[in-house]
Amino acid sequence: MSAHVLDQNVLFTDGNHGGQDLLFESIASDLLQKGFSINHNALPIDLAEILLQQAQSLSPQQLTPASTGRKQQRTLNTFVRSDNICWIEGESSAEAEWLVWAEQLQVFLNRRLFLGLFSFESHFAQYEPGDFYKKHFDAFKADPLDKQAQQLTNRVLSIVFYLNPGWLPTDGGELLMYTGDDKQEEVKITPSFNTLVAFLSEEFPHEVLKTQRTRNSIAGWYRVNCSRLDRVDPPL
Repeated sequence: MSAHVLDQNVLFTDGNHGGQDLLFESIASDLLQKGFSINHNALPIDLAEILLQQAQSLSPQQLTPASTGRKQQRTLNTFVRSDNICWIEGESSAEAEWLVWAEQLQVFLNRRLFLGLFSFESHFAQYEPGDFYKKHFDAFKADPLDKQAQQLTNRVLSIVFYLNPGWLPTDGGELLMYTGDDKQEEVKITPSFNTLVAFLSEEFPHEVLKTQRTRNSIAGWYRVNCSRLDRVDPPL
C-alpha cells in the first residue's frame, strides 16, 4: 500500500455511531484492510438527490471535454477518455453541501488513518452513450531521486460518487478496478445511484467501460500538502 498510509494499529471506534460515522468507519476500515471501499446508499438521500438534479441540469456550456495530465501537460485525448466535466466550486447549495461532506470525510480519515489529507478537488463527469475512460492510474508514485516529480502533488485518495437511478446491467458504464498483488483481479462496480467508491490513488489502475446511456458521477481527489519555500501547494 501507499507509504502515506496505513498503520494496522490506527483504526479505532469512539462510540458515536450515526449513519455518517458508520459510513466513514466502513471506508476507513476498508482502506486499512484492502485499499479500496465500495458503499451503497452512501450519502444522505437529500444530498444525493440535489446532486443528481444539478448533474442532470448541466448545460453543454457548463461541460468541457475532460483532459489527461496536469498543468502544462494537460492534453485532450479522445482515445483515452471521452467524457465531459464540470468542476465543483461550491457555487450552488448542492455543491456547497457536497464540499462540506467531503471535508467531514477528510477530517475523519485524517484522525483515523493519519493520511495527512490537505486539499480536495472534484468535478461532475458526464458520459454519453459510447463514452469511456481507458485503464489508468489517478496518481503515480514519485521517484524520490526525481526532483521534477517531487514538485507534483500526487493524489492520495480518490472517490467516485454515482448519480444514476435505475441503472441496468445492459447500460454498461461500469467502473473496472484492477486489484490483487499483481493488479490482475477485476472488480466491476455498477454506477448505481448513491454508490460511493473510495480507493488509494497510487495503488489501483481502473477504467470506465463504454456506457450505453447517459451516465453521471462525481469524481474527487484528496491531496497532501507539498508546499516548500519556493512553491505554494496545491498548484493550479
